[in-house]
Amino acid sequence: MTNSETKATLSFSDGSPSLDMPIYKGSVGPDVIDIRKLYGATGMFTYDPGFMSTAACNSSITYIDGDKGELLYRGYPIEQLAVNGGDFLETCYLLLNGELPNAAEKEKFVATVTNHTMVHEQMQFFFRGFRRDAHPMSVLVGTVGALASFYHDSLDINDPHHREVSAIRLIAKMPTLVAMAYKYSIGQPFVYPRNDLSYSANFMHMMFSTPCAEYKVNDVLVRALDRILILHADHEQNASTSTVRLAGSSGANPFACIAAGIACLWGPAHGGANEAALDMLESIGSVDNIPEFIAQVKDKNSGVKLMGFGHRVYKNYDPRAKLMRETCYEVLNELGLQDDPLFKLAMALEKIALEDEYFVSRKLYPNVDFYSGIVQRALGIPTSLFTGIFALARTVGWIAQWKEMISDPEQKIGRPRQLFVGSPTRTVPPIDKR
Repeated sequence: MTNSETKATLSFSDGSPSLDMPIYKGSVGPDVIDIRKLYGATGMFTYDPGFMSTAACNSSITYIDGDKGELLYRGYPIEQLAVNGGDFLETCYLLLNGELPNAAEKEKFVATVTNHTMVHEQMQFFFRGFRRDAHPMSVLVGTVGALASFYHDSLDINDPHHREVSAIRLIAKMPTLVAMAYKYSIGQPFVYPRNDLSYSANFMHMMFSTPCAEYKVNDVLVRALDRILILHADHEQNASTSTVRLAGSSGANPFACIAAGIACLWGPAHGGANEAALDMLESIGSVDNIPEFIAQVKDKNSGVKLMGFGHRVYKNYDPRAKLMRETCYEVLNELGLQDDPLFKLAMALEKIALEDEYFVSRKLYPNVDFYSGIVQRALGIPTSLFTGIFALARTVGWIAQWKEMISDPEQKIGRPRQLFVGSPTRTVPPIDKR
């Protein structure tokens, strides 16, 4: 980050001297005011719960314009990448390296990832330590963190080669671990990866094949999974990405940092939103029940929420939602589920929400979670694994953000401040006087 000649003058109503602070301009998006000297000059912190007005880093990976409904990976619109940008591994290469690969670069990258998809055989013992009914996200937090126990040769975060090897290992092994978590939960044997299949096809094979029934790869379904992964690959400085960066700022190894991101993603307000949207549709039950449901949503005292609509960042239509809607149609048509009652219910609810002034005025447009749950359900993925698929997709974004942070000369260990509202200093009284 270079110094700016533009300054912002901060004035104080309590009579303190005014303070000039640099203003930095990004390539796109809002300018930022550098407040790093604020505490030293004034003895005061800023107060920003949720960090909604705070830029914690500078980044060149992902950009979101919430008002326009725009999402860019390294400058490329998500719509173009999802339709014309090839498969998920091309997006991975882009996020990690800053540019789309040419044919030779892609071939080498795909071969490298493919050759790292197996996990150490002793990982099986980690799975056996979990109860069969353990949530897949708890399993992933444990097993991803455990990868650091097996790969001591790539834990030096100050070595660029170690960082590259760890990145490849995480991207390659995450599908294997997610599939193992699923197989373990249903009591089926683990399925080893196959090097002759694409990234998404290999994942579906590990998920759905068994020793007694080979899984036949369906190209339409593979493309649908590829699109899910591309649309969820990164999303700027969200809660889980910020968690990965914060964990990484302490010098923690990359496997521990990604495990921390998975733990954060597990929250229902973050990665669990698509699961919540599907649960909402199933609770409505029928198109006939929509009017009553909408009335409950409008009633602030009912406690009923419209899940899968609106977004903390997007104040316009989520650009990923339109793409996921198209994928939803393709999958249901391919599987002969055009009359699926849940999909019909979703379409009816979407139409009402987009036309009802209550929702339009609040810009509660459908987001990607509204459709992704339906698509995953059609693919045969259980609801409990939805967030695991999200983690699989987001791993590359987390790794790209982690690598960028480690290479940033301005990077410091994260240390948010607070507004303390507790008791001032007091004396401990004897126990008989309390």
